[in-house]
Amino acid sequence: MLNVSGIDVFYGDLQVLKDIDLDIPAKKITVIIGPSGCGKTTLLKSLNRLLDDSEGVRIRGRVVLDGEDIYAPRTEVTRIRKKMGLLSQKPQVLPMSIRDNVAYGPRIHGLRSRRELDKVVGHYLKLAGLWEEVKDRLDDPASTLSVGQQQRLCLARGLAVEPEIILGDEPTSALDPASSQNVERRLMELKRDYTVVVVTHILRQARRIADYLAFLYLGELVEHGPAAEVFSDPKDPRTRAYLTGEIS
Repeated sequence: MLNVSGIDVFYGDLQVLKDIDLDIPAKKITVIIGPSGCGKTTLLKSLNRLLDDSEGVRIRGRVVLDGEDIYAPRTEVTRIRKKMGLLSQKPQVLPMSIRDNVAYGPRIHGLRSRRELDKVVGHYLKLAGLWEEVKDRLDDPASTLSVGQQQRLCLARGLAVEPEIILGDEPTSALDPASSQNVERRLMELKRDYTVVVVTHILRQARRIADYLAFLYLGELVEHGPAAEVFSDPKDPRTRAYLTGEIS
């Protein structure tokens, strides 16, 4: 389980997240919803310290993964980030071949055998649902893939470093409907072995994939719980207003 406790995030003098407490269940899909500018992406990035490199950002509180506070002074950030694969809004393939995109992380972590690397590449391309489409052109540049294929390649690349958690920052927002469905399907399959946290502005998508739901509004965690319960019987009037379209 990933535990967020008392997280405050400031951009300069502006407080973007306010005292967030959230337990993210293991091996389920947690979806973070809320209007634009409410802090969804900021919360996601706080989970693996991607905010560290942003100028003027201050963070208070704790994020505990495997019993370790990732914001503790002596925490090794690279090791924490290795535990979390990230899918961005737009796929960011590396300027190299399809094969080398997937092999990049394992190589950095010391895997040198070509045979073992090929096994890794095949395994994670299959997990990402891309193998059958690219198995005969693994040495082609990754940039020759469609946008939807590139996003699944990024998923394979993230999985290849063997994370515990998959983070998705609106991972289907740049994709066509068929590619979006493909990525959603992969995430739903992957939750058998991984904890998945997804930010989305698409309520229909949240209804399709969420096991657990967190609703942010103006930097506050208004409501969270099993998705079926929050969708069918929201307790806070702000949640109800957002789900019915009264606020957006």
